[in-house]
Amino acid sequence: MSELDRLFQRLDASTFRRRFRLGSKERQYCLEKGPEVIDRHAAEFIAQRLAAAEPRNDGKQTPMRGHPVFIAQHATATCCRSCLEKWHRIAAHQPLSAEQQRYMVTVIHAWLVKEMNR
Repeated sequence: MSELDRLFQRLDASTFRRRFRLGSKERQYCLEKGPEVIDRHAAEFIAQRLAAAEPRNDGKQTPMRGHPVFIAQHATATCCRSCLEKWHRIAAHQPLSAEQQRYMVTVIHAWLVKEMNR
């Protein structure tokens, strides 16, 4: 079993994380934009909102709707630094490395693919 499989197993056990789903508008947006654009959006949101050691409004910087990546971030616990620490063992109070940011995009992408194929 891969690291991502184990992560999704743990996330699926969470009532809060399990409740996130893409609506028809978000699904259509993913289809129209394609995976490359959505991944780029995820990378930009992470860089702008989470990469700093002390992100502005941490815990409130990721809306719960309005973009497929925002929904995926909550579903995958990549929405704030405390969730990153709890679910992904990425230490808070330190800037995110490029590798950590790429990992987060990979997790978000995997969830979106899974959700689009549901």
